[in-house]
Amino acid sequence: MSGKGRSTLRLDKVLTHMGYGSRSEIKKYVKQGWITVNGVRAKDSGMHVHPETDVILLDGEQVVYREFIYVMLHKPPGVVSATEDNRDRTVLDLLEPEMLAFEPFPVGRLDKDTEGLLLLTNDGKLAHELLSPKRHVPKTYTALVQGDVNDADVERFAKGVTLDDGYVTLPGELVVLERERQGEEIISRIELTIHEGKFHQVKRMFQAVSKKVVYLKRIRMGNLDLDKSLKLGEYRELTENELELLRK
Repeated sequence: MSGKGRSTLRLDKVLTHMGYGSRSEIKKYVKQGWITVNGVRAKDSGMHVHPETDVILLDGEQVVYREFIYVMLHKPPGVVSATEDNRDRTVLDLLEPEMLAFEPFPVGRLDKDTEGLLLLTNDGKLAHELLSPKRHVPKTYTALVQGDVNDADVERFAKGVTLDDGYVTLPGELVVLERERQGEEIISRIELTIHEGKFHQVKRMFQAVSKKVVYLKRIRMGNLDLDKSLKLGEYRELTENELELLRK
């Protein structure tokens, strides 16, 4: 939907976009005299309005129009980063109906078993900018890795590693946070920042150095940090400040 390119929109489109009901429900509200535009009772749900400047009231409540929505989700494991899936729950299944009215979509993907920061929006331009391979927007993950992640791995990641298909990754910043012996094996807790988003990239980078990721969580995208107070499956809209950070 474009608010700037077109100065007017159909009343029912504005209200359905804002989650006030289906087109047939809006038609019913108009018939019942529940909707006024600039103090005048609406007679036709298809009438054109200026959504950003007209005063639209539904049953006495002012409709504050906005075109875009920006949601930070703490994606839980077991949920797929898609708008629809025949077998699994998607990230959209976690959202309330009033959010779904905006038709948001996930910006990029997190693997089904990966958790952490996922942005959902209906702003295609911002999504394109964040995902554009030319922009190299950094993404930071924490992970638990089977094996002793050491200085040699840090150096290899800093040069870029060769994946199983022969692709050489861009340099990644690998930080070893701690190592813990569990029985016969060592589990390393690491933080990794990458500047691209190849399929299963973090897992494949560690595969390339003969190690296995057993837990993965994205904690940052660009300048946006995952809100630590969000539990798995919880979400909230971005603040103006966070939106500015993302745009930078």
